[in-house]
Amino acid sequence: MILVTGGRGFLGGAIVRLLREQGEQVRSLARHPSEALEDIGVEQFIGDLTDQVLVDQAVSGCDLVYHVAAKAGVWGRYEDFYRSNVSGTQNVITACRQAGVLRLVYTSSPSVVFDGNDMEGVDETVPYPDKFHAFYPQTKALAEQLVLAANDEQLATVALRPHLIWGPGDNHLVPRILERGSKGQLRKVGAGSKLVDSVYITNAARSHLQAAAALSPGSAVAGKAYFIANNEPLPLWDLINRILAAGNLPPVTRTISPRLAYAAGAILELIYRSFNLPGEPPMTRFVAKELATAHWFDLSAAKNDFGYCPEISVEQGLQRLESWLQQGHLREA
Repeated sequence: MILVTGGRGFLGGAIVRLLREQGEQVRSLARHPSEALEDIGVEQFIGDLTDQVLVDQAVSGCDLVYHVAAKAGVWGRYEDFYRSNVSGTQNVITACRQAGVLRLVYTSSPSVVFDGNDMEGVDETVPYPDKFHAFYPQTKALAEQLVLAANDEQLATVALRPHLIWGPGDNHLVPRILERGSKGQLRKVGAGSKLVDSVYITNAARSHLQAAAALSPGSAVAGKAYFIANNEPLPLWDLINRILAAGNLPPVTRTISPRLAYAAGAILELIYRSFNLPGEPPMTRFVAKELATAHWFDLSAAKNDFGYCPEISVEQGLQRLESWLQQGHLREA
């Protein structure tokens, strides 16, 4: 039996479907039930990662756990991010030990090592930064360290860091781009020439299965973190404009300087926090830094240690995304 936390989410759901295609018995732990998971025979546990009893029940009888669930976002209270991402992860680790689970695959993020500067061809030796620009990467870094420190002779652990996951079924990145693009709210930060690597959803999901297949106590992948991407660095705004085109929206042409974007983010954060405004600021310091810097990685470790090789190119993925959008799936979601 295999458990996928966050099994009704974008990445978690893709992992679940791949596992079911292979004939695996799968459970999902998520905050809400899913008819789609029910239709493919997935056992569902409904609730929160902070509920240790529920997590114990979901993990019981499993020999492999994919911990994908997390609180994502660029805005919110630290306590909420910590509760989901750190406390929730500790509960998963505790449950794995109690149930005798052999393998734990954790979904992390490259943002756990982002210090606000360009990341050009970096590998997994890059250290955690001294300062984070948002609570999401800060708490994900703490959780990743918990997972890697838990690796031992009884429980083998590995952390994967997929970057900017997108594709059909996306309920986060693509909808945000299309919504803001439709309202004319997008601006290029800087010249727009910085290279950024992303990862198509199927490649991201398959990387998790490949890492799990190579994972065992004492194996080459145990206790390590790995960057995951498509190995196709592109100027960020080229990718964004292609996604906009897939949604029949015009490209982004207007620009804002990185310094001005960062200053605007700082001011908007102060206003939103001071007046306890709903939603999230249209710009934050973290987003300004992300949009103005390069993010692409040396994927040699993932290729060498567990055979990662992206099968769907960016071009192929964009064609699939356009077809999905034209069928109206995003509006249905």
